[in-house]
Amino acid sequence: MRKRNQAVAGSATGRLGVPDPAGWIVDRVVHFEFGGDVVREGLAHFGFHDRQGRYFAVEHRRHWIGLVGADGHLAWTAAAEPPFQGVPNIPAPLRFPMYVDVAADGAVLVSNFRSAELYRIDPAAMTARLLVDGHALGLADMGNCVVDDENGIWVNEVTGCRIWRFDAAGCLRETLGDGTPGFQQDTVPFAEARFHWIYDLRRGPDGTLYVLDSRNFAVRSIDAARRHVGTIAGDGLPGYAGDGGDARRARLGGSPEAKFDGPISLAVDEGGDVFVGDRWNHVVRRIDRASGVIETIAGTPETADERANDPAERDPRRLNLPKISSMDYHDGRLYVPTNLTDDAGDLAVLRRRPVARSRPA
Repeated sequence: MRKRNQAVAGSATGRLGVPDPAGWIVDRVVHFEFGGDVVREGLAHFGFHDRQGRYFAVEHRRHWIGLVGADGHLAWTAAAEPPFQGVPNIPAPLRFPMYVDVAADGAVLVSNFRSAELYRIDPAAMTARLLVDGHALGLADMGNCVVDDENGIWVNEVTGCRIWRFDAAGCLRETLGDGTPGFQQDTVPFAEARFHWIYDLRRGPDGTLYVLDSRNFAVRSIDAARRHVGTIAGDGLPGYAGDGGDARRARLGGSPEAKFDGPISLAVDEGGDVFVGDRWNHVVRRIDRASGVIETIAGTPETADERANDPAERDPRRLNLPKISSMDYHDGRLYVPTNLTDDAGDLAVLRRRPVARSRPA
């Protein structure tokens, strides 16, 4: 067993290991050997649901994405060359694809980290075209692509510390941040906002955009209507503290020797609660939208990198989550992938525990 490599700053007050009837349970755990099946039990180790409910497998290092059909198998893939025999492939020169979202007309948008390119895929026509050439615009890389209510496309530049907004045609509309790392815990106008390595970007149900400002150990919020950037979690310093209190005073884990220091994944549910994959604390934290309170809902700071999770485990706080990445939320379930080794990983699917209703007298 090993402890997280970030020293604790303060103490977490989360109820690790204590059953919470109003909380979450483990729906199932799926184990993946990365050289084996890429879709098991209808799930991918890294996968995302779009707003239409379609489920996409994303293979970063193999440079392809694929739609998982209702039968649990790949209906089609998009890649430079067909990755599988017998599966229709849409020719698209993807390079380390990171995220999938859907445009208003149903087209699939795919952001690519290494090439800083955004592709638009038309599954009906089985075609793909380059929508944004980020390198030509000066992007160092490209993280997620998120479509807003106006069909605008927001992209996070990871190491470049900027947020970019494009229109549906791929034309640049504005940039948040000037590329210089910085942090403001208070609310600031777009022109003043600064970030430090942005690992994730997600859209909330009311249109708010959430930014994982990772090397600031914080979650930021973008209000496009008011043109403000705020902070909903983190005080700019690493640690493991704050459970049960105001998320803005909480601390998220760090590992200074890691290439990707800080929390690495976000997800947002239909009520606007935000989930943080607190990678170096090896836990999932939830920020309650109504109260602003943060709590630990899954994982434990005590981890064993190579220990696969027991498929029969139902307590989320007993899960082994050494390296959480690329979480997804859909229809009452939170999908939490973790690497165990370079060659294997688990996907833990959490669901809310049903709330007991009192019977009428």
